[in-house]
Amino acid sequence: MDRLKILIVDDESRMRKLVKDFLTRSNFDVLEAEDGGKALDIFYREKEIALIILDIMMPVMDGWEVCREIRQYSKVPIIMLTAKSGEQDELQGFQLGVDEYISKPFSPKILVARVEAILRRTSQFGEEENLSAGGIVINKSAHSVSIDGQPVDLSYKEFELLTYFLENKGIALSREKILNNVWNYDYFGDARTIDTHVKKLRSKMGEKGELIKTIWGMGYKFDISS
Repeated sequence: MDRLKILIVDDESRMRKLVKDFLTRSNFDVLEAEDGGKALDIFYREKEIALIILDIMMPVMDGWEVCREIRQYSKVPIIMLTAKSGEQDELQGFQLGVDEYISKPFSPKILVARVEAILRRTSQFGEEENLSAGGIVINKSAHSVSIDGQPVDLSYKEFELLTYFLENKGIALSREKILNNVWNYDYFGDARTIDTHVKKLRSKMGEKGELIKTIWGMGYKFDISS
């Protein structure tokens, strides 16, 4: 498979280099821009950009302006980077069609894992219809789950939730992030609905339910390392 192109847009050269190094090691082709104007030049010139990592605070054009213009022409996945962690900024990002929102400082390894998860969700990264981890096998096209070879009957949302966990294994996920990706960001209910669904999902998974770890005060993580 051809190497996928990732565009990094950040006015800090050190940040661009750090992210580029980790993405290159993961077999991505990386393009760079130090401001919003150059980012748009590259976006219009280059073909088949798979994903954009976009800083908010930049000269010439900020990340919001860049995102707004790109969304007029393309649904390319966008990860926003920010030094701020305000709820209003995050909400604005999702309203503009941002796929992920990551606050600085962050782990480059986690960023790469989220890039890969988004590309899997948008069917750009790998063609596998099956996800598997810890004896759990998900067939996305058949919408079926088996654990240690035994079929498990899940509701639609339980299936989506388990799929999201496996696509992001090893990554700590807040309740808000789970809502944004499984229920979509325009869900206005209580984020604690996640707890109810996780409880039901764990009970249907038997002993494998222990792979869904609770992170107190934050959310959950699917972890097979322990």
